[in-house]
Amino acid sequence: MNPSYLAHVSKIVVAAASVVMFSPIASTFAATGVSTKSEFTLSNSTGQQLLADKKDDDDDKKGRSRGYKGKSTGFSLGIWQPAGTFTDVIARVSLKGKHGKKYHKERFLGDYKYKIKQKIKFVKGFKAGDRVVVRLYDTQNRFIGYSEFECLAANSTVNLILSANPTEYRVVRTVYGVDADEDGMVDTGTTTYDYFSQVSNQSVSFLSSSQTVKVSQFQAEGYSTVAKTSVYPVSYTKGEYTLVRQSINAFSSNLAEALRATPGSLVQLTEVSDNSSYELSQLLSSYRQVGVSKGVQVAFSDVSQDYWAKDFIGELAAMEVIEGFPDGTFRPDAPVTRAQFSALLRKAYSKNKVRQAIAFRDVSSQNWAYNAIRETYEMGFLNTVASREFNPSQSLTRLEVLVALARGLNFQSSSSTTNILSVYSDATSISSEYRSLIAAMTERGVIVNYPDVKLLNAERVATRAEVCALLYKSLVSTGDATDISSQYAVAETQPQAEVEQRTGTERMETGGERERVKPQRRNCNQGIGNGAEGCDPGNSRPHGGSNDEGGRTPGGKK
Repeated sequence: MNPSYLAHVSKIVVAAASVVMFSPIASTFAATGVSTKSEFTLSNSTGQQLLADKKDDDDDKKGRSRGYKGKSTGFSLGIWQPAGTFTDVIARVSLKGKHGKKYHKERFLGDYKYKIKQKIKFVKGFKAGDRVVVRLYDTQNRFIGYSEFECLAANSTVNLILSANPTEYRVVRTVYGVDADEDGMVDTGTTTYDYFSQVSNQSVSFLSSSQTVKVSQFQAEGYSTVAKTSVYPVSYTKGEYTLVRQSINAFSSNLAEALRATPGSLVQLTEVSDNSSYELSQLLSSYRQVGVSKGVQVAFSDVSQDYWAKDFIGELAAMEVIEGFPDGTFRPDAPVTRAQFSALLRKAYSKNKVRQAIAFRDVSSQNWAYNAIRETYEMGFLNTVASREFNPSQSLTRLEVLVALARGLNFQSSSSTTNILSVYSDATSISSEYRSLIAAMTERGVIVNYPDVKLLNAERVATRAEVCALLYKSLVSTGDATDISSQYAVAETQPQAEVEQRTGTERMETGGERERVKPQRRNCNQGIGNGAEGCDPGNSRPHGGSNDEGGRTPGGKK
């Protein structure tokens, strides 16, 4: 048969089905019932260029037309060796979550022991733009390869191809693309990304072409021909986070403990089976203690293992949206002020400005939260409480937190407000001017009510734990975080709707929009500032010190 024909249309078929059986955390990784049929096609990329801008746009449109935009995506990951004698390889998987125009710090997602030609799936919670990192080791725990790929607008199939002797020739070919129907093949008419990365000691280089690569070791019957010019996602070749022609340290000192440890020494190896499936939220939770960057605290002495908001607090801490206190506590029952909430929102969201900043009469430029207040106001979250007054030291009620989130995210109810709010036994206590906003938050599954899921308790002062739960669920609703299950979460009343963006003309103003929620004035207690804890030092007396825009927690901790 004509070899070129084979290179273009041949498929590699792997058929298997099994239940995941491995370390003590196996019970958290439920199989998702994916098909046992798995086919990988590595489409011919000859003649494609280093950039694929037009194809990227086309792929995104395909994702939108198929209903994938705004939804979590996943990928299947296969490891191959066309020539050579390797039978097993260890894949260390980690995630750099996309956050606005930046990325969260790398999170460890596990060490997986593969048989060559096996593939596994990672599902539920990945979003377009996230970067997945794979470090490869042989069975003697020698570092043999490194790759990164970008999650696409729909499910992807990813193939890492090793050289004939990876221990000595540490080059990896990465071939992947959209696999929206999850049949194991790159969809016809979409971009196939195809590039090489090379390891030298602990440095990694992403190559712009295959001219210096021993291409014969990465070609075999059924695989696409290696193109002379690599094909990368646009973000890998342009902008602040480009990888091509850069030298990357694969083991920087600030990496998570699990990313620097020898495979099997800190975290038990996961023995994979074909089509094993792993959910992102479960991986993040299981490896949170050892999987976050050096110096990031995710567990606190006063937040027990069975505390109702433990995972919400832990994930926001892992994302560096919030911090604990120098004494190792979190103080989950303390209230949150408007200034502290502004600092949280600034850390959590990266949104376009929808209105002009104003000079608040009670917020000086020396206020620790000045920038946070200014920027979150511009994003549309918190309004004035009086003519050009912000009341930075005023504690927030649960209603005020929900209203601020609904307004800033422009959530609007699409169904009968009365029907939606009927899930709350105290629905009649919600003021008429806020009922549609609370209904919108309910529709999107943002609301968490502790200790009684049927009681909104709108006028109750919001605690730090409650703010963490509501803020995290709002991030889930906008696709910026993977969901966390909770018995106190009010279920969505409809599929997640797309977030409607308000136009600048709808919300631009010069004199400031007056805050309609009018809570009583309360004293500031310790809370959250710029993603950490603190109070407005000019209006309260926090224990242990103050907070400022440098991210210092009370007591001066950096």
